[in-house]
Amino acid sequence: MSDLTIDRVETVILDVPLIRPHRFARTGMAAQPILLVTLRTRGGVSGTGEGVVPGGPWWGGESVETMQLIVERYLTPLLLGRCVDDIADIQQAMTDVVANNLYAKAAVEVALHDAWARSLGVPVHTLLGGLARTCIPVTWALGTEPAAEVVDEAQAKLDAGLHTSFKLKMGAQDPADDVARVVEVTEKLAGRASVRVDLNARWDLLTSLRWLPRLAGAGVDLVEQPVPGAEIEWLAEINAALPIPVMADESLRTPTDALRLARLRAADVFALKTTKSGGLRATRAIAEIAAAAGIPCHGGTSIEGPIGTAATLHLACATPGVTYGSELFGPLLMRDQLLTEPLSYADGTLHLPDGPGLGVELDPAAVARLRRS
Repeated sequence: MSDLTIDRVETVILDVPLIRPHRFARTGMAAQPILLVTLRTRGGVSGTGEGVVPGGPWWGGESVETMQLIVERYLTPLLLGRCVDDIADIQQAMTDVVANNLYAKAAVEVALHDAWARSLGVPVHTLLGGLARTCIPVTWALGTEPAAEVVDEAQAKLDAGLHTSFKLKMGAQDPADDVARVVEVTEKLAGRASVRVDLNARWDLLTSLRWLPRLAGAGVDLVEQPVPGAEIEWLAEINAALPIPVMADESLRTPTDALRLARLRAADVFALKTTKSGGLRATRAIAEIAAAAGIPCHGGTSIEGPIGTAATLHLACATPGVTYGSELFGPLLMRDQLLTEPLSYADGTLHLPDGPGLGVELDPAAVARLRRS
């Protein structure tokens, strides 16, 4: 095994155009900014992690610009001279210097795992305990566009055999109009696809209790985070009232959040994101709490590029409790291919790559072309 001591930390921001604009409840984007964090060891091995948020700081309070500053100014000095396998101690050191900033820490933590696994000649999932599966179903996310536009996109995916599960963004319109739009989509896709909705925490308790039962009655299969993340008691009340599963996302960032959600039975499904939780280890801890409570997990996305997607894929494939599929569609939404060998999507599933570390290699030419000047 080569020398594991970190001797260089590099960051670069990419701006990756999307194949179409992607809209959330509060914002939208036509390109996804991505921060790449690469650690190099004295032994000549490099590992890369990705810092990314969905549509900017509105979601998690961070942006690629803040992540880069935190990594370069505060985390790099404590990384240099340490070994990439000393992850627990490095995580504590990062917390001692930076209180929150879980997205920035996730980029570093994934890079540590990638470098360590490459030094050992093993895939990252080996460091996480081995495989529970080798692929995972992928739900395609649709935006807040009119029903006809959304149906056309979904039907094209169905006809091509690419996806059979779709998630619609809600919360950008008046509730009555939004519900009518989703009901129309659900009725037109009935019998062909699973339809889920994501409110991105835009509704309050009374709005949720009034309108969500109508979605359930129309055939929507799952509701994700209808109320603000801090309102876990509201989420529990909604979960008790609905006949379909409620999934926690904004309410779930840390293992402590997972424990509280489980105690209150506030959600039937947990959305796991290595980005929002600070990396692979904390996300795995959340999944273990969920498993103890009998709550299935779902591989969520922050619209990561292929590095972040591969990291969550390794976690999902090494975690038995991730039985509710995934939304690891990020690379498919991007116009440019960032890898020398693309991730393998087939028949609505994403397949684990072979090779050491994350099992993927960035294309230097693509990185240079998309690098922010």
